[in-house]
Amino acid sequence: MVRLFYDRVLADPLLAPVFLEVARIDLDTHLPLIAAFWKKLLLNQPGYKRHMMAKHRAVHHREPLTGAHHERWLVLFHANLDQHFDGPQTDRARLLSARVMNNLYRQLSG
Repeated sequence: MVRLFYDRVLADPLLAPVFLEVARIDLDTHLPLIAAFWKKLLLNQPGYKRHMMAKHRAVHHREPLTGAHHERWLVLFHANLDQHFDGPQTDRARLLSARVMNNLYRQLSG
């Protein structure tokens, strides 16, 4: 799920620069962390111990993340789910992704 989603994000003209130029993510490091985040949310698996908001605030300070960024992220996330997955965990992922993104946007936008 995470790899397929990031394939979309890194091909997107709005989001790719944020991830590659502003946040300067290293995919080999970043993808396992994000996978651990989603495993924790969806499967209640331990392993993710980072503070998501601190990382996003740092990026936001370098270049403000707007409503357009948040909306595009959510559209791409849901499109990825719709194309590749189905079932109760997919429905849960849709719900949780919207909650995560709404919370992130609310906290970053003040």
